Amino acid sequence: MRLGNFNHIARHWKGLAAATMLAGVAATAVPAEAKTLVIARDMDINSLDIDRSWCDTCMIYNAAVYDGLLALDKDNKLVPVIAESWTVNDDQTVFTFKLNPKATFSDGSKIEAKDVKWSWERLKNIKGSPSDLASTISSIETPDAETVVAKTAEPNSELLNVLAASYFGVINSDVAQAEGKATAAADAAQSDPAEPWFLAHSAGAGPFVLDSYQPGAELRLKRNEKYWREPAKVDEIVIRQVGDAVAQAQLLQSGQADVAMNIDPETAKTLTGPNVKTESAPSNNFVYIAISPGAVANPFPMTADIREAISLAVDRKSLVDFTLGEGNGRLISVPFPLDFPGGAGHSIPEFDQAKAKELLAKAGHADGFTLEATYPKLNVYGVDFTLAMQKIQQDLAAVNIKLDLKPVEFPNWREAANKDHIPLTFVFFAPDFYGTSQYVNYFGLAPDSTWAKRAGAATDPSFVINDTKPMLAEALKLAPDKAEKIYFDIGEKIKAQNVIIPMISPNTILAYGSKVHGVRNSPSSNVPLYEISLDD
Repeated sequence: MRLGNFNHIARHWKGLAAATMLAGVAATAVPAEAKTLVIARDMDINSLDIDRSWCDTCMIYNAAVYDGLLALDKDNKLVPVIAESWTVNDDQTVFTFKLNPKATFSDGSKIEAKDVKWSWERLKNIKGSPSDLASTISSIETPDAETVVAKTAEPNSELLNVLAASYFGVINSDVAQAEGKATAAADAAQSDPAEPWFLAHSAGAGPFVLDSYQPGAELRLKRNEKYWREPAKVDEIVIRQVGDAVAQAQLLQSGQADVAMNIDPETAKTLTGPNVKTESAPSNNFVYIAISPGAVANPFPMTADIREAISLAVDRKSLVDFTLGEGNGRLISVPFPLDFPGGAGHSIPEFDQAKAKELLAKAGHADGFTLEATYPKLNVYGVDFTLAMQKIQQDLAAVNIKLDLKPVEFPNWREAANKDHIPLTFVFFAPDFYGTSQYVNYFGLAPDSTWAKRAGAATDPSFVINDTKPMLAEALKLAPDKAEKIYFDIGEKIKAQNVIIPMISPNTILAYGSKVHGVRNSPSSNVPLYEISLDD
């Protein structure tokens, strides 16, 4: 029996205990007369203040209680929400929005341009994790109560997609300032005291409002009865903290939960019967190997030939089957989601261990070597990182590369990656909005990019790509559909360096009861709760 099965058994017994403990809670905490959607989820909430929040559950919550000017439909096309219409100048630097005069906050007050300006300025000035998304906005003007003009210092054709992210939900500035003492001032990072207030109050225009939040237990939303668009299809939503996939499955199978949000492919196999549905849906997430040529622990320089050999020695198809099961993930070769501009059409590196050995011999290492492989001890998107690294270790051993596996907690991994760097690691990434520029900035290997630094460019700059930043600037001057070729070319340049070596884009398992409709993935809001309905 492989290690993953042992882990599954342990999770199974832990899950049964958790499901039993929660059974009574689920049966008594929900009023029978309400049409209530119960979601079992491992809640990773760091804050309910939209400008400080930075997590998957945060994206779901923000989109449910804070409408933005724009949103994405199921085809990732922009659709109007608070903005009735918008225009962009030819230079992609001036973005003008006309607000829908019918749009109101949950207290019934009208949404005005001043609220949009205040919300975006607070997002930028709070300097929380999502603040970088607003950094490109240089000024916001409000010529009248229903017009917002956002300007950028440099062309940014992806700004509209950025604004569709859930972190750009509009806050009722009058309420947040009067009741929460919130501020959008330049020193908001130091002077804003509103985060505790947002733990018990929402001040948005979304289809739901915050009812209550018990950290580590549940997040409860109720329908916004004054919602200015079509009302939400359920009366309330209860998101319960259930950290274990098997426990989530037990609650779903028994009918005590309507949706389970962290089901992995292995656990999905246990969900049977006519009252439960599961889908394996393509996602925008991926997991990847990263090699640091400048790592202190490298036994010798990790040259281009050695890095290519490592890429060729890993059987990607087998890795998918081993970690997720056949059909539960897509192969990926550049660090852009397959469904984002420039992400499709790249060839997958061949699995060729004979060629890998030739490259190692050419580099003077036919007898092989040992590499330190520190990685975060996680199970993300259904991929058990320890299981994945054991498979990669096995593949590389066939070409005489021995991996010294060192699983660590994620904060320790981050410290190691940023300090002395890690010779070889395995990690993950998910989008913050629908757009490729975020990937170029993070993975583009420009001198000051995140992964150029993590890969040790200060010690070994041989892999740095000086072209990615000017190429990105050119892409952002063009309309998104015309920029796709540039993004594709950037992806090929990154791929050729074999520093960032994407492996799998795992599918998301959507698991829900037969009476539930409208569950889907979204790169801007994770799971749009507004679209979900529940049969009587």
